[in-house]
Amino acid sequence: MRIIFYVLVALVSGVVSFGASWAIWKLSHKYRLYPKIRARDVHTRPTPRLGGIALFLGIVIAFAVGSQLPPLALIFNQPQQVLAVLGAALLIVLIGVADDIWDLDWFTKLAGQIMAAGLLAWQGVQIGWVPLPGTVAPLSPYMSLLVTIFAIVLVMNAVNFIDGLDGLVAGVATVASAAFFVYGYIVSYGPTEQSDYFNLAQFITAALIGACLGFLPWNWRRGDDRPARLFMGDGGALLVGLLMATSTVALAGQTVPTSASEGLVALIPVILPLAVLIVPLADFTLAVLRRLRAGKSPFSADRNHLHHRLLDMGHSHVHAVVIFYAWTAAASVGMLLFLIPGRGLLIGGIVMLVGFVVCTIVTLAPLSRRKAIEAAVQSAPADLAADAGVAEFDPLDAAAGASAVGVEHTDAEAARALERLHEKEASA
Repeated sequence: MRIIFYVLVALVSGVVSFGASWAIWKLSHKYRLYPKIRARDVHTRPTPRLGGIALFLGIVIAFAVGSQLPPLALIFNQPQQVLAVLGAALLIVLIGVADDIWDLDWFTKLAGQIMAAGLLAWQGVQIGWVPLPGTVAPLSPYMSLLVTIFAIVLVMNAVNFIDGLDGLVAGVATVASAAFFVYGYIVSYGPTEQSDYFNLAQFITAALIGACLGFLPWNWRRGDDRPARLFMGDGGALLVGLLMATSTVALAGQTVPTSASEGLVALIPVILPLAVLIVPLADFTLAVLRRLRAGKSPFSADRNHLHHRLLDMGHSHVHAVVIFYAWTAAASVGMLLFLIPGRGLLIGGIVMLVGFVVCTIVTLAPLSRRKAIEAAVQSAPADLAADAGVAEFDPLDAAAGASAVGVEHTDAEAARALERLHEKEASA
């Protein structure tokens, strides 16, 4: 029942995050602390972007409460690492909030990220080894520092890049962190005995889950006319990425496995974050390549991220967010099943494959429905299609082409159009 202490940490973080989100939402509207809408934004009304402060307050209070619980004393036996985590988090939130208010240049933001990651590495939160074929290799202090900084900065930016839809980052982080927490519980309390049951990585993960769940009600889209009331902004997204990366490094990066077989088990906390962040990392890679090819800074903003493309395909806002959740869950559950003794790799692989196939079908479903409405409109008499108001769904109709160029219809709009056409056909 010792897990109850982690539940308490998550509960404290969640309650504080929820209450702080309400206060920030009120103050932001009272003092108009929200930026103008940008061309790449999905929302249509000015919305406060200071939710990262609420997440940070939840994390800090959770650390404060945890430090007073005797069973968690082991975590705080190395205060320099705890202070490094809080110091890095504070630095990232300050940089992010400043960017949300004043729109900092990319170089300043990157410098702040490197400083935060460097602070963690300097205080011992480092990646101490890398896997090689059949073995593992310890890293020199210099290489450990560079690899740690690179990994943390990469994850921070990958998470920040997908922060474009209501509830996306908070939900994905919750699913991914829950999977990582389960993994940490297994290796800390199971036969591998890789680390102590109460450790910094588990504590950070529990606090992060609570903070994200407390913030999510304020960041969730409750309908087309009821969007999110508060955004986490760059301050929140970068903080979430920082803590996810830090928990991974703290659990897996410092204990060098003594054999290749142990390395396979120990490698899962490295693969797991990569697996659950495969979509953000893919989005990050594609965005960087796209911008460099266009001669722009890799950190310049645009409206060609994967979540934008899901909306353009016809998914609703909520559907696009849930699809990201589903991809994350499929990767997370599959990776966790690898730990099953005996046939874990087979079972995990099958579950992951089935999950990815289902996610792919759901992701591409609007394309097939769009083709169905196009075929139905093209086969219907022109006067009937015009009377039903669905001619614009026919890309081959020259009369509709001029007005429909560049128009993207949602899945719901296509369904209603098809329903109108069927009603007209039935009454004709």
